[in-house]
Amino acid sequence: MADWIEPGTKAPAFAVKATDGKLVRLSSFKGKTVVLYFYPKDDTPGCTREACAFRDRLQEIEDLGAVVLGVSPDSVELHVKFTEKFSLTFPLLADTEHEIAEKYGAWREKNMYGKKSMGVQRSTFIIGPDGKVAKLWKKVSVDGHDQEVIDALKELGG
Repeated sequence: MADWIEPGTKAPAFAVKATDGKLVRLSSFKGKTVVLYFYPKDDTPGCTREACAFRDRLQEIEDLGAVVLGVSPDSVELHVKFTEKFSLTFPLLADTEHEIAEKYGAWREKNMYGKKSMGVQRSTFIIGPDGKVAKLWKKVSVDGHDQEVIDALKELGG
């Protein structure tokens, strides 16, 4: 279990398939601000609320010069179903081997009703145009998180 990638640190590079089956590389967003959010599972209540909130506020986020990328261990096929079901308008990245989550520190031990397991901790990183992490939320509470991200983008000069 890796440590969190803290603000001021260079964001780890990645290349992984997205909803459209194409390879998405962090390096292709150089010069842009990236909202990289990790979530546990497609089409579950909290994850759906979070994804739909980002979908509904995407224009505001883009107007602040940022792109949104969602990351979970689900497959491209599951991401496609989730995207179609909820009309999501940003890429979901299929981190099936949880390599990205591990690099960023979002792959953590979870304790559910006394049962311990490894999984994605709901978290969000804002990566600045310089490729460094500008902001990190380690334990995201879904409701209102979209507004927190927008406020942070404004503070960062978006």
